[in-house]
Amino acid sequence: MLEACHERVQRTLALLARLRAHVRQHGADTDARQAARDVLRYFDMAAPLHHQDEELHVFPLLRAQASPEVQALVQRLQQDHLAMTADWAAARVPLWALAESAVAPFTPGDEAALDRFAQRYADHIAAEEGTAYPAAQALLAPATLGAMGQEMAARRGA
Repeated sequence: MLEACHERVQRTLALLARLRAHVRQHGADTDARQAARDVLRYFDMAAPLHHQDEELHVFPLLRAQASPEVQALVQRLQQDHLAMTADWAAARVPLWALAESAVAPFTPGDEAALDRFAQRYADHIAAEEGTAYPAAQALLAPATLGAMGQEMAARRGA
């Protein structure tokens, strides 16, 4: 389930990249405003649940049982979550303005905030999928993984 969330994050980041290019070419038209609303909805609602899943299920296990290198990575990933929250607070401002007020184009400061947000997410996902998730899978029995997935789904009302 965590990797499926990463796929949705990556799709939404790709939508954000397309939105930025679209705004540069066409301004704040109806398509741009809808794409901005879609990006806002995902990162306002689903992304925080994903971080909560990791904080509840993956990181405690790795802090307790993984190698010192993975434990250090977990500490960085937890710091990333805090930074990503701050990055999103900055990135959502111009997106909200676009979605609600049809403000365009993005300023250089807006572009920098959107770049920082997207890059931190990409780096974070690479570290989790490359190291943290495989380490967690190696420590968990399949039944435990299944129970974790069910709990995550229940938290989302699925």
